[in-house]
Amino acid sequence: MWRPQLTALAAVADCWVADHTRSETMAAVAADVLRDTPFEKFALAGLSMGGYVALEMMRQAAHRVQKLALLDTTARADSPEQAQKRRDFISLAERGRFLGITDALLPMLIHPTQLANPKLVSTIKRMAKNTGKDAFIRQERAIISRADSLPLLSRIACPTLVMCGRQDALIPLARHEEMAAQVPGARLEIVEECGHLSTMERPAETSAALERWLAA
Repeated sequence: MWRPQLTALAAVADCWVADHTRSETMAAVAADVLRDTPFEKFALAGLSMGGYVALEMMRQAAHRVQKLALLDTTARADSPEQAQKRRDFISLAERGRFLGITDALLPMLIHPTQLANPKLVSTIKRMAKNTGKDAFIRQERAIISRADSLPLLSRIACPTLVMCGRQDALIPLARHEEMAAQVPGARLEIVEECGHLSTMERPAETSAALERWLAA
């Protein structure tokens, strides 16, 4: 997911990608990352579930985060309907239909024009396969467990970038506008002709925005 940025930002940052596949609660996932990171203080970027993890890290250790970037994510907890949909996905995975979940989610993950991009589609499917059923189930349970982070936003004191694809069908622009309005001094950037996976769909634009965020 972050490979294009690891290359693009190598000259300006020591980049490290966290493992958020091992625990079943969001609090524990954030604690895993905080324990594992080789840096005492750092700039923190998260996309989708990574954004949920980043907000929980802010809750646990805001003093370690020098800058924050929230990409294609939301501060809101799951609605009952969203939580039930995740439980349905867990049930499908447990019944041996894990790989079919990616096919069902794909139209929500990328811009409609990208569905005809075989390299991107195959990469996403390979990512899901490499993650595997058990880690997927842990991640879904962690996401369901996460706290509502809307009350946290006004207390975020570090420079913050909020960014999303204009056509993000999974977490719409309005959710990002909501976060940007509540985090003091936050900057909102919108990636045009882009769905949920902005780092992969529009790598150059996303990397440029992150470079500006790091340099500011």
